[in-house]
Amino acid sequence: MPPRRRGSSGYRGVRERPSDTYYAEIRSGDVRLGLGTFETAHEAARAYDAAAWRLERPRAQMNFHDVYTREQAQVVAPPPRLITDQDCEEHRRQQRRLLIAEEDEQAMAEWRRRHPEDVANERAFWAERTARRRAEGAARRRRKALVISQCDIVEAGGESLFDSDDNRWEDIWLDTSDNTSENDDDEDDSE
Repeated sequence: MPPRRRGSSGYRGVRERPSDTYYAEIRSGDVRLGLGTFETAHEAARAYDAAAWRLERPRAQMNFHDVYTREQAQVVAPPPRLITDQDCEEHRRQQRRLLIAEEDEQAMAEWRRRHPEDVANERAFWAERTARRRAEGAARRRRKALVISQCDIVEAGGESLFDSDDNRWEDIWLDTSDNTSENDDDEDDSE
């Protein structure tokens, strides 16, 4: 079998692109595996050789004959990202999602530009909600502190502010029995 003709780059499996970069690819049966775009023809040829070693091609089909093992080929060139139909479909799907997200951003920017009163109303809503949640958290912490102090007074043998049949005791205990802290307000604001 005659040796395969080398392209204008001078290396097997390497093509020069109009942008002065080099594209490497190798065939495996009926499948063409893209190895990537490289700045120099030499890098692309090294990537081709590393793939050829992985595909167990004979040394005669390689660009450089100074590599004698698969490990040496992997050191010289990084492992290629093999392009399959599944990779291409995933890339197309991601591009569609990106396009939709960009269109959504543009639509929202246009909406904000045309309807500044909606933006002001939304900001006012979130400011009011944040203030309300902080006030509720502060009230919850005050009630909890009251209950804890009452528990400490009772344990020390003192008199409680609440009678044993007082429903407020149960309401306060249930309302303040969850773990509350300063950080709870910040977490609530993120919802």
